[in-house]
Amino acid sequence: MHINESAENYLETILILSKSHPVVRSVDIAEELGFKKSSVSVAMKNLREKEYITVSKEGFIQLTAAGRKIADIIYERHELLSSWLVRLGVDKKIAADDACRIEHVISTESFEAIKQYIK
Repeated sequence: MHINESAENYLETILILSKSHPVVRSVDIAEELGFKKSSVSVAMKNLREKEYITVSKEGFIQLTAAGRKIADIIYERHELLSSWLVRLGVDKKIAADDACRIEHVISTESFEAIKQYIK
């Protein structure tokens, strides 16, 4: 399963928004990421075609099981790497930005090794 960084970010954002919003819409994602609604619409179409999300006729976006699996992996990486960097003394904003970049390129093996080391 290879998915690009942009798609991973969208799936993670949908997951995060679903924790605080009763429903997730394209406009919520656009607002959260600071993107144009048209860009988000194109991305949602691609995610829907790949069966990572479903979109109701009202425009409510939900992760499919496949989309949720990817979102959970990326979110776990982000949370763990970000908190670890903060504990190492990195500024919270820098840690979050760096975690966001690292979470997409780190191998499963390296991430699991870091996770075990931290625990």
